[in-house]
Amino acid sequence: MSVKDVVTDRFRSICNERRIKINELANISGVTPSTAYSMMDNRRRDISITTIKKFCDGLDISLGEFFSTPEFESLEQEIY
Repeated sequence: MSVKDVVTDRFRSICNERRIKINELANISGVTPSTAYSMMDNRRRDISITTIKKFCDGLDISLGEFFSTPEFESLEQEIY
């Protein structure tokens, strides 16, 4: 699984836990809905750390909390 996939899965999971839609996440984060839906698109491979930070701010969680999961810990190295 790629880093981007783990990031989008994490946001989906948090949204499901809080019973909010991706559109609502965009609104509370000050990000356009098109940016949020674009980030969730499986065909898009890159995601900016600034967007991740805005979503975390909207969810009132730190970047540390966001990335502190077993899924991020088990990602393989990108450079060999």
